[in-house]
Amino acid sequence: METSKLQKIGATKAPIELAKEVLLIEAREVEALAHRLDENFNRAIDLILQCQGRVVVTGIGKSGHIGNKIAATLASTGTPAFFMHPAEASHGDLGMITKDDVVLALSNSGEADELLTIIHPIKRMGAKLISITGNPKSTLSKAADVFLDAHVSQEACPLGLAPTASTTAALALGDALAVTLLDLRGFSSEDYARSHPGGSLGRRLLVRVKDIMRKGIEVPSVGKGASLKDGLLEMSRKGLGMTAIVDDSNHPVGVFTDGDLRRAFESGVDVTSTTIWEVMNSKPANIGPDQLAVDAVELMEQRKISALLVVDAQGTLVGALNMHDLLIAKVV
Repeated sequence: METSKLQKIGATKAPIELAKEVLLIEAREVEALAHRLDENFNRAIDLILQCQGRVVVTGIGKSGHIGNKIAATLASTGTPAFFMHPAEASHGDLGMITKDDVVLALSNSGEADELLTIIHPIKRMGAKLISITGNPKSTLSKAADVFLDAHVSQEACPLGLAPTASTTAALALGDALAVTLLDLRGFSSEDYARSHPGGSLGRRLLVRVKDIMRKGIEVPSVGKGASLKDGLLEMSRKGLGMTAIVDDSNHPVGVFTDGDLRRAFESGVDVTSTTIWEVMNSKPANIGPDQLAVDAVELMEQRKISALLVVDAQGTLVGALNMHDLLIAKVV
């Protein structure tokens, strides 16, 4: 029998066993980090909250990759931030920083040459410096206005070389900063959506019923005295699979749908002699125009229907929509 590739490479542990070990090591290190948080974390939060400029995140190598993600998380949760490559900073990009900014510098050793080169220029211009390092005695830690300790007792790499647990700890600490700032700023789900208008989350949190509903003559409706035949013609013309039945004040008093039509046929109703009042649903589901479109989806799913009437605060029919409209708007 041919030896498997997993056996050929001479691994000292089974893949799943090693993978579990990696995850458990990283989980333990992040948990230890949580118990180690102290007043320095509060000081870092205060510095950023008082910042009149932006948070400039910087780091080299793997720390740089983590810094890039932290900057993106801060920016999308209400704290203006961007990433600056430290090597480029010493060749002109320092001009991005102002005295009103806070610089968040990441380095596990705290001795990365590219970072140390730009520390003093940053301090001279008056910007505040927060460091995230794994070495409290490092040059970067001592130079910072606030030092956040992200040291780990071991890396998850079996060789003890590749940054694994240390980068996870730094990333988790960055997330803790971002989420704490989000909460203190009162940053809402709608604020978050405004930062993500192109994604499905933004559409779900920003698109309202009035943005996608049918309006005016596109809304299917007939009066209380209309015949079933008139109702069917209105449904056919408007293509929503239903029609509202309204009173003289344009208040919905019922709805007639494709499902109601099937039930009417099953019971032997005569289309030519029956009024729509006799076969309509007298308790139509409806929604307000200012409600989120995602609320319409939830209501349709709960009621097991495919279309909704839209009424204003006075109970007047102002629109209608169906599941197809929601699909086109990419809310579902």
